[in-house]
Amino acid sequence: MTPVEVHQGDSPVVLGLPHTGTWLPEDILSALNARGRALSDTDWHIHRLYDGLLPGATTVRATFHRYAIDANRDPSGESLYPGQNTTGLVPLSDFDGEPIWSTAPDAAEIERRRLAYHAPYHAALMAEMERVRDRHGVAILYDCHSIRSHIPFLFEGILPDFNIGTNNGASCDSRIEAATTSVCAAAQGYTHVLNGRFKGGWTTRHYGRPQEGFHAIQMELAQATHLAQETLPFDYDEDRAAPLRVHLKDILTQLADLAPNLQGTS
Repeated sequence: MTPVEVHQGDSPVVLGLPHTGTWLPEDILSALNARGRALSDTDWHIHRLYDGLLPGATTVRATFHRYAIDANRDPSGESLYPGQNTTGLVPLSDFDGEPIWSTAPDAAEIERRRLAYHAPYHAALMAEMERVRDRHGVAILYDCHSIRSHIPFLFEGILPDFNIGTNNGASCDSRIEAATTSVCAAAQGYTHVLNGRFKGGWTTRHYGRPQEGFHAIQMELAQATHLAQETLPFDYDEDRAAPLRVHLKDILTQLADLAPNLQGTS
């Protein structure tokens, strides 16, 4: 199993998919406890949700599960949200704060996983960002995520449907943020927030360098928008997903259309 799947396109938009993979090698799988082996913190069906929405979009997808190592965490292990509950580079607990390992990895094992999984994913993502920027003058990374709507360990109350993260505006041109927020605000029956609980993970913060022609934005979707239930087996719901896909397509299309106007303005 290769740690990353890449499908090259000719659009200025790159879709990052760091958390849809469910593959784990046997040595890592056997070290998880029963709770960990449920893989509940997967971004379930997100690659299916976005499939075909923007013809020509490049996709970079991690095939490994985030319990092996989280491709959206700082490889140094530094927390994305100091002082708040979160999960680390190799999570020791799930999103409910419950332990997931029978045998937790030590520092040497974490480094082995970083080299085997995290580094190849980001090498591939960086290569595609550079290729797209060379072609279009800019590259827009749209990082695709989802999470359960209600997780008291991580946040209070019910999460909005659309959670837009731009590292408080630092990771992309303001027009990218405005276009995305405008679509979400106009989507009837949906709620949204900009730079709320999720301001963008390490990927958004690391690749979002507008002055270099790299723009990045994260979309964290509440799973109630496209799943039949937010518990096992986390089935995809076509009826819920269909209207959501209309809005997501609108976002991606607008971002692609913006790209020519971003050249030379960073």
